[in-house]
Amino acid sequence: MPPALLRCLPLALLAAAALWLRTHDLALRPMHADEANQGVKTGELVEAGRYAFDPRDHHGPTLYYLGAAVAGIRGQTSLAALDETTLRLVPALAGALAVPLLVILARRRTPGGPGLSEPAALAAGAFLALAPPAVYYSRYYIQETLLATGTLAVAVALRRWGHTGRARWAIAAGAGLGLMQATKASTPLFVAAAGIAWVLSRGAARAASARPGRDLLAGLGAALATAALLYSSFGSHWAGLRDALSVYLHALLRFGAEAPPTGHEKPWPYYLQLLGWSRAGGLLWHQLALSALALAGLAIAARRRDPLLRSVAVYGVLILAAFSAFPYKTPWHAIHFTAPAALLAGLALDALGRRRAGPVLAAAVALLVAFSLGQQTRLTSFLRPADGRNPWAYVHSSRDVLKFRPLAEAARAARPGAPIRVISEEYWPLPWYLRGLPDVGYWSEAPADCSGALVIASVAHAETVRARLGGPARESFVGLRPGFLCVVFQPEP
Repeated sequence: MPPALLRCLPLALLAAAALWLRTHDLALRPMHADEANQGVKTGELVEAGRYAFDPRDHHGPTLYYLGAAVAGIRGQTSLAALDETTLRLVPALAGALAVPLLVILARRRTPGGPGLSEPAALAAGAFLALAPPAVYYSRYYIQETLLATGTLAVAVALRRWGHTGRARWAIAAGAGLGLMQATKASTPLFVAAAGIAWVLSRGAARAASARPGRDLLAGLGAALATAALLYSSFGSHWAGLRDALSVYLHALLRFGAEAPPTGHEKPWPYYLQLLGWSRAGGLLWHQLALSALALAGLAIAARRRDPLLRSVAVYGVLILAAFSAFPYKTPWHAIHFTAPAALLAGLALDALGRRRAGPVLAAAVALLVAFSLGQQTRLTSFLRPADGRNPWAYVHSSRDVLKFRPLAEAARAARPGAPIRVISEEYWPLPWYLRGLPDVGYWSEAPADCSGALVIASVAHAETVRARLGGPARESFVGLRPGFLCVVFQPEP
């Protein structure tokens, strides 16, 4: 086997394993309300061919355009035809791509240069491939995995630019940054953290480029052009450029000091608990092995004069501190700490491997960490992906939601032409599961006439709906998510 191919084989096998973990049985877990909301929005883009950015309650357009592209490849041309696998392939492919990107970023390019040895870089990639949040949210139709992978892609391009001085790498980094901004408006936070990390770790170090100012301007132009192209819906909705800026005003009104609670406020150690361990319902959820190794790597990075590893260490600490300080917390943000933690864990193995009998000990530690991560990923992503005790299954839809579609289809067959009514203060992900069915309506308050082929009401509205049905009905309870029940009314003939 040619040496170049032999060198690429471990990374290819690692990427293939990461891809399998992220794409295997993607329809296993019920759709979360956020996934369903974005799936319906993608279906509208697929059907109408048009998209307009909404700055109030949606993130950037990248996810929807990529979802529509995958739908086109799979021959799905309507909302009704879309399925969970099509949508989740987008973050799954992005999450799999993150693994080789991390290895490429981490590996040492020249003897004695910055970065990790090849085995340590591959170990870091393996940890990212197996980490529970990285796998779980790569199988989740939200923007976070795209943003995390985009961050790695920009870092790789910038490192290549710093090494080669070629302007095309600065332009590639700019285009990646534009894609990040078009994915989620929180991108400036990551840019600021990376800038601070670079200043603290590299100081006045110069890039290899003969004209760094020109290259940076070209990169900035590529970033602006990429983001503008997507926010303007490829030139068909120029108001999207204005809305891309107004999103920060909406965020201030929603999350500012005077804003009402969102229900997602949590104490500052929330992410540290996710990175540590917790016990719920007799099950242990943890990332202790990876976190402990990453802490060792953090201590080593503080002592080493390696600008790359120091930058990663400072960046990881800053991002963790920023998300911990902000009251609004959701578990999918933990994916942004996972790649830095994996790389720092690889640094600890690299240092261990330099000692006497170190390579054997480092291999044993790597296998122990990988086994621990794999066991947790099997539990969180495949055995109990929608379990309320699972820390990554945040406010998740229960498996009961799969019952609504058969009930609605049976009701339509029994009473053709009669409407299906959903009367509830919260009803997602039902629009996803009832997609394609005619005469389905949604009310936040009970209308004067509640009759229909099937009526789904929250417990809070059940008594009012019962009085306005206009006839007897069979009643049953179906869960929307843990703690939120719906009463299903099936009118009797």
